[in-house]
Formats: sequence, structure tokens, C-alpha cells
Amino acid sequence: MMIPQKVADRLNEQINHEYMASWTYTAMAWTLERMNLKAFAKWFFLQAKEEKGHAEKIANYLNDQGGTVRLKMLAEPKSDYKSVEEIFQTALDHEKKVTKQVHEILALSRSENDPATENFIAWKVSEQVEEVASIEYLWSIVKTATSPKELFMLEGKIAKIVAKREG
Repeated sequence: MMIPQKVADRLNEQINHEYMASWTYTAMAWTLERMNLKAFAKWFFLQAKEEKGHAEKIANYLNDQGGTVRLKMLAEPKSDYKSVEEIFQTALDHEKKVTKQVHEILALSRSENDPATENFIAWKVSEQVEEVASIEYLWSIVKTATSPKELFMLEGKIAKIVAKREG
């Protein structure tokens, strides 16, 4: 195995965190669907897909380094959100937590003299800057809505953001 065991173990934890993020964002999307906020829901479905991709990218790297991917059972994600505001606040808190986790992987790879993982995880450090900024932006838009009617009006703005993400 080319990767230090401590780093491999920590990457396995992160793989599971990323899958849990995907699962959590999927639950958020279904809640938004139930609220008839289809564009908001679609944004979270795309986010869930992206998080799954992150898990797979880390898993592929771990395999390439001779490590073993170990998936754990995921907890049931929260599904009883009371508001769009709660969903976005939870998502923002989550992305800040993931940022901390990624920084810990970077620090561990440095302390374990693992330049390959240090180089690899740099994409995720940059990705987290984008993730937090994106959620903060959407959260700031959501906070401007003072009524359900205004939330529905924001659907058009969110739909444009989703269309850009889809390419």
C-alpha cells in the first residue's frame, strides 16, 4: 500500500461523510418537492449527485493508492424540516463542517509525509470554498423572502442557477 494507514482510514471516513451528505441533500430535495419548490429541490438533487461524485473520487484515489474502501451503514437523514430557511441553514452548517474535515485530511497528509494525498486533496479544499460560497449565496436569497409567495417568486432565480449548473 502506497498510502499511510492513518491517511487511508481518514479517507474512508470522508468517503462515508460524502455519501451521507448526498443522502442528506436528497432528503432536503424531497422536502422541497413536498413544499412545491421544484427549482430549489432540483438544486439539492444536483448537490446530492455532486456529493456522491466526491465520495467516488476519493474512493477511486484510495483504491489507486492500494487502500481498501470501507463503506459503513449510513444513518437516516433528517427529513422533517420545517422551512426552507432551516434547510439552507443546515446545508451551510454542513458545508462548513466538511470544510473542516477536508482541512484535517490535508493536515494529516502533511504530518504523515504523504505528498500524493496532499496533492490529491487540494481539489477538495478548493471545492469547499465554492460549496460554502454557493450555499451562502442561496441562503442570502432565501432570507430575503418574507412570505411563501416570495419564496415561490424566487423559484425563477433558482431555476436559472440550476440551468447554469446543468451546463
